[in-house]
Amino acid sequence: MGDKILKKAELQDVLRALKRTYEVFVPVKENDFYSFKPLMDEEKVDLSFTNTRLSPKPLVLPQSERMFEFTLDEKSEDAHIVKESPKDYPPRIIAGVRPCDAKALRLLQVNFDNPEFKDPWWVKRRESMTLIGLGCSQPCSACFCTSVGCGPFNEEGLDILLFDLGECLLARTLTEKGERLLQLGGMDTDADSGLKKSADEVKTKAEKKISSHVPTDKLREKNVNDLFDAPFWDDVAFACINCGTCTFLCPTCWCFDIQDEVIRGEGDRIRNWDSCMFPLFTLHASGHNPRAQKVQRIRQRFMHKLKYYVDKYSNGVACVGCGRCVKHCPVNIDIREVFNLMNEL
Repeated sequence: MGDKILKKAELQDVLRALKRTYEVFVPVKENDFYSFKPLMDEEKVDLSFTNTRLSPKPLVLPQSERMFEFTLDEKSEDAHIVKESPKDYPPRIIAGVRPCDAKALRLLQVNFDNPEFKDPWWVKRRESMTLIGLGCSQPCSACFCTSVGCGPFNEEGLDILLFDLGECLLARTLTEKGERLLQLGGMDTDADSGLKKSADEVKTKAEKKISSHVPTDKLREKNVNDLFDAPFWDDVAFACINCGTCTFLCPTCWCFDIQDEVIRGEGDRIRNWDSCMFPLFTLHASGHNPRAQKVQRIRQRFMHKLKYYVDKYSNGVACVGCGRCVKHCPVNIDIREVFNLMNEL
């Protein structure tokens, strides 16, 4: 593994060249927000964004996905037989991934790819991806990644990490997959010691710019029932309108629902993102709902991320400090305050 150097103006040509072998996704501005979209020939790669509205999660866990298909046509020999829908797993490059979002994919992996259970579609999509990270030289005010085992230049989950040095980019290869990609893209100019030092300085300065910090040191030792029955949940939930914005924008949320859709006798079994913040999420067929109250749903969201996950997986909290839920909550519920309440109970 090593550090290569590339003029920023040449990045467009490199990615266009790689399009001959890969599907290439980059952050694209739509109105006021950036989202990961396929790179079009006429588009210019824009590295000026602070963060995308959605993480790259939809590229490995689509918001809606056809899982199986079936027919109810009694004349068909396949009537009532459920078959897997056709799928394709082309090699993909996701360029401009923020380190927090790459770490989020690693956290999601415990649910979709573990020794007991493997989601074959998740596994194949993830294996087909090469992630090119872009370090955060100017973290936003809502970020608190350094408090939750991450950072503006964290390398976990990435194949390549880019450092913006002004006129040029330093590309640090982190995996063999990343090494092959740089070779295929013709990036063979080694970075000298001066540029490597500049990259380290950019990293150090960025980490010092993180102004928000949350405590996590006592979460694991807390009694789960004490947290569950804590007196602050009513106050936390008071303003919530159950819109689900926090869960849909969160790069570490994995809840989904499975529904059958039938049109003229032809059916699809579809997996859709869902949210623990929605009243119907836990509604039983009997009509009973164990989380019928708003406060119960709010508590579940934070208990899962900051306690249940911590106790089960022993690898930190299920949060990467990206700040999306802080910035976009319409009623200003702040997960950083909940960190404090739970940790200091």
